[in-house]
Amino acid sequence: MIEEFYEHEPYDLEKGAKDALLTKELLELTKFHRDHCTEYARFLNAMGFDERNVKTVADIPFFPVRLFKNVDLLSIPREDVFKTMTSSGTTGQSVSKIFVDKETAMIQQKVMIKILGDYWGKKRLPLLVIDSKETVRNRQMFTARGAAIMGLQVVAKEMVFALNDDMTLNVDAVKTFLDKYSGQRFVMFGFTFIVWQHLYKVFANGGPFNIKDYDLSDVFLMTGGGWKKLISDSISQDEFKSRMRETLGIGHFLDHYGMVEQTGCIYAECECGHLHASNYSDVIIRDPEDFSVKGIGEKGIMQTVSVLPHSYPGHSLLTEDEGVVLGEDDCPCGRKGKYIQIIGRLKSAEIRGCSDTYADKMKL
Repeated sequence: MIEEFYEHEPYDLEKGAKDALLTKELLELTKFHRDHCTEYARFLNAMGFDERNVKTVADIPFFPVRLFKNVDLLSIPREDVFKTMTSSGTTGQSVSKIFVDKETAMIQQKVMIKILGDYWGKKRLPLLVIDSKETVRNRQMFTARGAAIMGLQVVAKEMVFALNDDMTLNVDAVKTFLDKYSGQRFVMFGFTFIVWQHLYKVFANGGPFNIKDYDLSDVFLMTGGGWKKLISDSISQDEFKSRMRETLGIGHFLDHYGMVEQTGCIYAECECGHLHASNYSDVIIRDPEDFSVKGIGEKGIMQTVSVLPHSYPGHSLLTEDEGVVLGEDDCPCGRKGKYIQIIGRLKSAEIRGCSDTYADKMKL
């Protein structure tokens, strides 16, 4: 049924139409995973799931995301696994393993293209990755960082890595890329702390060349995660953007929220600074005491739903993040659907953000 979603632009469905379409698709996915994943079927049985009680998206049973750390969950034969993605984790932590077949990988890519095209246009753009090629060396076993980078490859006209394997700036590669694309629209992508540590600080301290010789006013800097470390250093999101504008001349910012357990369905930042749920996904905020649904403006645990996970039961997950729905169908940017704010990790949850994990390894 995913084809029905492709008939729409990613943010054009208002509340009633979106909830009806999502509920129908998520219920079908729930039944599919019940029939093809023994562990998920046991979970539904333990929950007393009855599909006749599902009237809205909020009625779809939510699966604790932490269970992906403890059990291999897949709804396809092992021999159909195309790639395995892992979540981030500091030393000693268990990681989630997400098993993807070729069909699911194709769906993830197609949706990523549609979502990002709504922000920077339909054309494929040059991509400067603020990371090292080492991050994507193993194509069969991706970390969340590697999965995010390779997910963007499908929207890239050309992809260049800005960092060497030791995370120092690859000066020749960056200069060659900027000589070619200065004054044009292109995308820089990196996890927030890595961008801060290995790009911003290099040029804030003088840099190997004068970055102001290049016009980056139409560049989109796409970031994700890693705010915990920067905020602990008293660098807010607004301060981060201000410094990047001042030092590098960046013109556009596109932060996003996402997780490896629902790859492809990102919550991207609009011009108003809001993270948006597309037609393919939604967020429900739940009370930590009784899991009842909270209203707009009330914070709680985030449940995220996505119509993309076909090879594993990741379509309705209770995350370990705290957030709030700021509004629905009324963002000044014109995009329909809910827009949200991420407050942070729940206090009892493990730190697992890619940038924060990297920062922890550096002991900074």
